[in-house]
Amino acid sequence: MTNARSSETYNALFRPRSIVIVGGSESKSKPGGSVLANIVDHHYKGDLYVVNPGGPVLGLPTFPSVNDVTGRPELGIIAIPAKFVAGALEELGRKGTKAVVILSAGFGEKDEQGKQEEKRLLSIAEDLGMTIIGPNCSGFMTYHYSGKFAGIIPELKPASIDFISGSGATVDLVMEQAVLRGLSFCNVVNVGNSVQIGVEDLFALYDENYEVDGSPILLLYLENLKKPGLFLKHARSLTQKGCSIIGIKSGISESGARAAASHTGAMATDDTAVEALFQKAGIIRVKSKMEMIDVACALSGARGRLTGNRACVITDAGGPGVMLTDELERQGFALPVLGDRTRERLKGILPAESSVLNPIDCLPSRTGHQMRQIFQVMREEESGRIDVIAIQVGNPGMHPNREIYREVSEAIKTCPIPIVPTLSSVSTCTKQIREFTEEGNSYFVDEVNCGFALGKVLTRPSIFDASRDIPKYDREGVAAVLEGKDRALSADNVTRVLEKAGFTFPPQATAASFDEAKKTCDAIGYPVVMKVMGPLHKSDVGGVRLGINNTAEADQAWRDLMAIHGAEGVTVQKMVEGTEVILGSSRAGNIGQLVMFGIGGIYTEVLKDVSFALAPLAEEECRRMIRSIRAYKILEGVRGQKGVSIDVLATNLARLALLVSDFPAIREMDINPLKGKGEELYVVDARIILTAKG
Repeated sequence: MTNARSSETYNALFRPRSIVIVGGSESKSKPGGSVLANIVDHHYKGDLYVVNPGGPVLGLPTFPSVNDVTGRPELGIIAIPAKFVAGALEELGRKGTKAVVILSAGFGEKDEQGKQEEKRLLSIAEDLGMTIIGPNCSGFMTYHYSGKFAGIIPELKPASIDFISGSGATVDLVMEQAVLRGLSFCNVVNVGNSVQIGVEDLFALYDENYEVDGSPILLLYLENLKKPGLFLKHARSLTQKGCSIIGIKSGISESGARAAASHTGAMATDDTAVEALFQKAGIIRVKSKMEMIDVACALSGARGRLTGNRACVITDAGGPGVMLTDELERQGFALPVLGDRTRERLKGILPAESSVLNPIDCLPSRTGHQMRQIFQVMREEESGRIDVIAIQVGNPGMHPNREIYREVSEAIKTCPIPIVPTLSSVSTCTKQIREFTEEGNSYFVDEVNCGFALGKVLTRPSIFDASRDIPKYDREGVAAVLEGKDRALSADNVTRVLEKAGFTFPPQATAASFDEAKKTCDAIGYPVVMKVMGPLHKSDVGGVRLGINNTAEADQAWRDLMAIHGAEGVTVQKMVEGTEVILGSSRAGNIGQLVMFGIGGIYTEVLKDVSFALAPLAEEECRRMIRSIRAYKILEGVRGQKGVSIDVLATNLARLALLVSDFPAIREMDINPLKGKGEELYVVDARIILTAKG
């Protein structure tokens, strides 16, 4: 879509100057009547027309057919029986209408005939240069008009929260709870059957016009992901523009359990791929509607992004305060002891039995005046030392909570330290909490959920530019080796590919006879390793012999290995000592190439201590992958054992990610293990599987 077309489409959908409702009526029990009433009741300021052969509707300009409508409505909303939709769509297109939202159901979600009718709608739209949302869509709401016929219709506020969804029901259920928690919405859209425009296309349109009236927080609900490349491009762009995206991807299956030729392929599930995609895009991934709302509240309170992990807890109840503190620490926050001057001033405000270290326990006797003074002290003494204040307020009944909430609300507006409140007394303080949210504040009901959501904000994914300039990486050399190859590469070709990519092997050679094997052992020097050539999974067939120290042992190893079915020879390799890790890659459908890192050797799939990311990778992403495994301390070295260089590991991960990005014909690969000590890391064993040709 060109920039001019994108801008034209965006304006027609998000801020139309004129709208025609095809099927509009005065009956709110019908979609056309309901959507019309919502647009009128929420003060749409543009020109509004109705198509209804029955006569005038709500005193608006009403026409018996689309052809009779005067002028050229920018946006059409169709709410008539399915069999009449195509005709109305074509008439709108010929009048010059650029965007149409089709509320009507009875299409592809119903039967095969409906799917064929959807193809007809698509053909009409593309022939006439139109953009259509739907069919079977609950509506399209923006700050400029409430074009939705069912469910909650909140008051829309600019620069609040936007929502792009593949499900209308999910939109309604999220908003029901979110509005109760004090969150506001601006642009809320769902795509229905997505006959032309899916969530990915809306992301592109939204991103290309983000500066017009985009919001700082964007909620996302995905069921299908047909264009992951388009989605990734624009999600990354939005994140870099300062938009915080909170996303759910449903419909995750365990297709990674299929038969695979590599350890990486066996462990790379659909869920793994989605997680890697969201990480790459900078999206905060959540698993439920309530978690989505929690993170939105945390982002709202934290003003989009936390600058550090130093938290202060303020509470009026010991137990909830402890649980909040515990969760914050689980999420990576530190609760530093407050400064000497801060503690002295707080002691002058609170009773002697109060704690002023951090958490600050105000006790149930807290008053509004005390709360105002506490916030003043924090503002004057702890700005720059504390990154977020998490406050938990109950209702002990000793002083009016309205005063407490009022002071919290004022502090949220004036304190330079972000303040995120938990207001637990939702039954006894319903009215007071509603007043709190009417001031533009959001809140948590549960303090542990608050701590968890703040952790999601603290550890939100960052955007990095992938490493391209990697020493010793010879793209042309790799291409020459892979030319004309398919399926599983031979051991020699695997070695050549990886050497051209810049990986280091211990001294090694292949042998097709025992005489060759003996000469190779003598040349390399004992101890050596001998591995069978031919079978793909050598360990599974007993095809590896370690610690061969002399000719007699080499002779016996040769005999044992050549007795294995499919044996074609052996690889003789210098014995390498040290820590074993696995580096691998597997193609995740049309999402791209997943790169895996973890503890290597024969227990890789048993321990499953691995991490994944989407190629290509920046070295910062590689270090994050390395640090995220449970056995990270082993890599650093434990109990006198020398560890491995994290920098060299990260460079090798980036090297592998660049290799599979440059050569997407690589379907699966493992380097297992990459082994050694310090900076001397060697490829001990590897396999590469290419896509079969033809």
